[in-house]
Amino acid sequence: MTTPPLDRDDPLDDFDHRDIILLGLKHRVYTTGSGPAVIVMTEMPGISPHVARFARWVRDAGFTVYMPHIFGKDGAVPRAPRMLFTMIGGCISRQFRAFQANESSPATKWLRALAAQAHRECGGRGVGAIGMCFTGNFALSMMLEPAVLAPVLAQPSLPLNDAAGMHIAPDELAAVKARMEAEDLTVLAYRFEGDKYCQAARFAAYEDALGDRFIGRVLPDSAANPDSPMKNPHSVVTIHLIDEAGQPTVAARDEILDFFKMRLSE
Repeated sequence: MTTPPLDRDDPLDDFDHRDIILLGLKHRVYTTGSGPAVIVMTEMPGISPHVARFARWVRDAGFTVYMPHIFGKDGAVPRAPRMLFTMIGGCISRQFRAFQANESSPATKWLRALAAQAHRECGGRGVGAIGMCFTGNFALSMMLEPAVLAPVLAQPSLPLNDAAGMHIAPDELAAVKARMEAEDLTVLAYRFEGDKYCQAARFAAYEDALGDRFIGRVLPDSAANPDSPMKNPHSVVTIHLIDEAGQPTVAARDEILDFFKMRLSE
């Protein structure tokens, strides 16, 4: 795979795009690949070249990527002041409830509907889903959709004001746990040890709630790309990934791809 330069806006011209209307709401969705569907949910501030690179890795592993526009300018390198405006908008949006613990983002309802449609279109055993940062916990709420079999939480950062908070309503969490136990499912989660946006207390809360159904991976801060413009070690599979053999972030990426293959392949 030839990756477009990560320091330039990505035209996303190897993705198809269409506007999908579900539950009365329309979102642009970028798709590429073939095979079982995987929903790739962007981190803040949007579908950056690094997020698109990860989506291509998923595609090249044998999946159909569905990458919905959630916020920001699609394909753009994060730049101020647009990045700041996008982050502020996300924080105050009623679709995300960024400061609410024990509540689920309303945005996950549309994403669950997208997962159901993707399963109908692509077939296979089910659908994978990965959320990152602002969307990091969305993949867990999406398990209320029976088609979602392989959820991945990459540095789940909400709620922003409660390090030990879980961004999912208690009744939904209980339903997800019951389903995971009934169907012998697990959720993968990743964070850097010193990440100030996704701290150890959050993983501890998920472990207390889900037991051994929650598989949390904590990477050392030394594994984060030191050349990233963001000095806080945070984005495991995007801006802080070091794309070299033997790197812990590459091992995390490969584990995620293997998880999708194990759960979704016939």
